[in-house]
Amino acid sequence: MRNAFESAIFNSEKDKQLTWFLKQKDRSSSLHPDMSDSMINMQILRICGGELDHAIKYRCVEPCSTQYYINAMADIITSTKTGKTWTRVPMESKMVSKTSREDMRPERPVLKCHKCGITSNLANTCTKKTKIN
Repeated sequence: MRNAFESAIFNSEKDKQLTWFLKQKDRSSSLHPDMSDSMINMQILRICGGELDHAIKYRCVEPCSTQYYINAMADIITSTKTGKTWTRVPMESKMVSKTSREDMRPERPVLKCHKCGITSNLANTCTKKTKIN
């Protein structure tokens, strides 16, 4: 029971606020029957997550009823991005044409020797000293 309480972290895409909070409250009250409602609510808020926990505590002034915590949680999740996970949406409008690297490179000019005009060598390594017109 304790493992189920501690491992059930709130996920706004999977869980409804009311059912998750009440299920956690039932689990916590069965583990600690002598604990007050405000302490149980604070224990539940600790396993909500960092930003959501902080936002609910900031909105609710101690001591609050369970209904007020649930309403604050629902309001925060619907009005902000707190408690939601980011998912990447593929961009279909940006279709990159598949070209090879050879197609993307500009064509190089043909290098010739300035002394003899042959493409196999350059002027600094030329063995022929006469220029062909």
